[in-house]
Amino acid sequence: MRTGLMGGTFDPIHLGHLLAAEAAREAADLDEVWFIPTAVPPHKPQPGADGAARRTMVERAVAGHPCFRVEDLELERGGVSYTIDTVNLLRERYPDRSFYWIVGTDMMNDLPNWRRIEELAERVLFVCLRREGEESEEDSLPVFLRGRLLHASMPPIGISSTDIRARRREGRSIRYQVPEAVREFIEGNGLYES
Repeated sequence: MRTGLMGGTFDPIHLGHLLAAEAAREAADLDEVWFIPTAVPPHKPQPGADGAARRTMVERAVAGHPCFRVEDLELERGGVSYTIDTVNLLRERYPDRSFYWIVGTDMMNDLPNWRRIEELAERVLFVCLRREGEESEEDSLPVFLRGRLLHASMPPIGISSTDIRARRREGRSIRYQVPEAVREFIEGNGLYES
């Protein structure tokens, strides 16, 4: 089974995340894409919503897609979530699967700085989503990484979790930026309000 892994805070998950997962699924011929909400991100501020709320939002967002699911092992484990630890645990639990880590161009450019990147590159292929206008530094990546990249094009979409949180604080609509079930959960639970 070819399994795509998409990690993130998903604070909140939005349509851009879903479009990226679908683009990667098609481009890499993935059987499934697993969304992995991060417990404590190593390079970002602590999420605004707790892990249970973020997991619920992701579950609601992917409920209608037969190839998408939530894998909450990072939330179960707690603490700082490093990709290599997650991948090692998944390979132990699911030895019959091959894993593909989904990243955007910005993350692809930063791969040399990831914890134990050489070990990680031996365990996964990276599906790199390119958005129009983003600068790729692929030619400057170490050779061991360049051979582990698959490319997919990403439809341009100007939605971000940061903007969605700001819109909520300002009392503005987030309709059509997140799946309707996610919007209902956010509004019903007063998430991201000032």
